[in-house]
Amino acid sequence: MIRWILAALSFMLATGLAACADDTPLPETETPVQPGNEGDNSDEESPMNRNIAIEINGTSFSATLTENEAARVFASMLPLTIQMSELNGNEKYYYLDNDLPTDSYRPGTIQTGDLMLYGSSCVVLFYETFSSGYNYTRLGRIDNPEGLADVVGTGAVTVRFAAQY
Repeated sequence: MIRWILAALSFMLATGLAACADDTPLPETETPVQPGNEGDNSDEESPMNRNIAIEINGTSFSATLTENEAARVFASMLPLTIQMSELNGNEKYYYLDNDLPTDSYRPGTIQTGDLMLYGSSCVVLFYETFSSGYNYTRLGRIDNPEGLADVVGTGAVTVRFAAQY
């Protein structure tokens, strides 16, 4: 008997709530596209130019920046001319005044032409391939690093990074 009463009460409650429902249609949530505005992405961040030129001792190398936040911030600093110091016979480095975002990982093998960020402010350009246990955030890579070691030489070197269009 109690089951019948509970069933009847449940039925009446359900039908009573359904009768209270509003029959007015909900407003559209999508904004209609106006003709001519299909390609307007002014609110979206424009894609960064990933192509840069790295000039060292009068020789220019084309490079491609990585698609990450650190490379985006680095690209916003261009053009940039810095005096890079020598380290270990395989890299040139420079400490920036400001920190960049990081997404570090251990690459295992560093390749000639790798452009990396060590920590959050040290830009490193590698001119030899070798194994490494250090963590870096990839900024980019020289597209064809042939001859890079000869161009950078054995001491400090002035390097200019610029957007390439």
